[in-house]
Amino acid sequence: MAKSGKLYLIPNTLGGETISGLIAVDVINLVKELRVFAVEEIKSARRLLRKMDREFPIDESTFFLMNKHSGEKTLMEGLLKLTQGENVGVISEAGCPGVADPGADLVNLAHSQGIEVVPFVGPSSFLLALMGSGFSGQQFTFHGYLPKDRKDRVRKLKDFEMDCKRTGTTHIFMDTPFRNMHVLEDLLNELSDSTELCIASNLTLVNSRINTLSVKDWREKAYDLSKSPTVFLIGKGQ
Repeated sequence: MAKSGKLYLIPNTLGGETISGLIAVDVINLVKELRVFAVEEIKSARRLLRKMDREFPIDESTFFLMNKHSGEKTLMEGLLKLTQGENVGVISEAGCPGVADPGADLVNLAHSQGIEVVPFVGPSSFLLALMGSGFSGQQFTFHGYLPKDRKDRVRKLKDFEMDCKRTGTTHIFMDTPFRNMHVLEDLLNELSDSTELCIASNLTLVNSRINTLSVKDWREKAYDLSKSPTVFLIGKGQ
């Protein structure tokens, strides 16, 4: 019986044109040897591979597209490669695969078949935001993307605020850049003046910003987030 391949979880950048200081050299060297990839977005995956190696043989590689529209067939194709002894790399559109990312489905399937899963260290927007927030890193919840409907979104934000005041839990969430200003507007209009809010935008990029202020102070110091990947945190200072 052929030995199964390994499933490697490969970190992507959070944007920008360089991988310097973001992805370890040992990880880059291993990725250069892979030829099968399960990716959230093919264009960004190819861009990452070219950053790792300008001569990376893209045309000799196989890419399985794994997003919210992909079905069981894609998962089975990835699993088949693994069971045939091929190593497979999972690449998210940005950041670490498996976190707010459809790649988790293939990881779960690999575990169910006894296939070795190897996650690599790389930039994670919500962990970087938590590190820089000054809020509790002992007790936190990452909620991923907020509801699209405004009423549902406001209800969630108020739930986060109430739970933070009651338990001290840090609540971390995000939305797409084109909805960021709607989220910010809801935060500043619906939450209490004294609630502490951290906004972290463009993390790891040259225009990175991360600040923790009260909602009251944010009303005077808010800035345009409409084109910036952003993480929001509601929490309590230590």
